[in-house]
This record gives sequence, C-alpha cells and structure tokens, in this order.
Amino acid sequence: MPDIGGIVLTLARFYVWLIIAYVILSWFPGTGVFGEVRRVLATLVEPYLGLFRRIIPPMGTLDISPIVAILVLQVAASQLSRIL
Repeated sequence: MPDIGGIVLTLARFYVWLIIAYVILSWFPGTGVFGEVRRVLATLVEPYLGLFRRIIPPMGTLDISPIVAILVLQVAASQLSRIL
C-alpha cells in the first residue's frame, strides 16, 4: 500500500512548483506559448491564490500572497502527512 503521507507531500510540492511557474510567467507578456501556459496555470492556481489575495491585497506592484499561499500549503501538507 502506498504511503499516503508521501503522496500528499508530493502533490503539495508539485502544486508549489505550479504556483512558482505561474508567478514567473506573470512577468512576461501573455502572448504565444507563454500565454497559453499561463492561462492553463491560472485555471489551476488562481482559485487557491484568490483566497489569499482577498486577505492580503497587492501592495502596488508587489503581491506577496503567493508566498503566504505556498507557506500555508507546505505547513498544511506537512501536518496532514504526519496525521496520515
């Protein structure tokens, strides 16, 4: 039987990388392949990031909500993997 806690941590790490890729792609123009990839990533990560953007609005051009979202995700996944 697979280790469920390990699976939870792996999925959380993968989602963190999706968030990081989305943030990096947001620095580039939304045309061509980058635009398509960014749109796909937006459908995956924006619902989660939106929760944090409601609490922590962007400060000018600086948006720290992805950092907080990643920290919360990592802590939650770590705690959940310990329980499982």
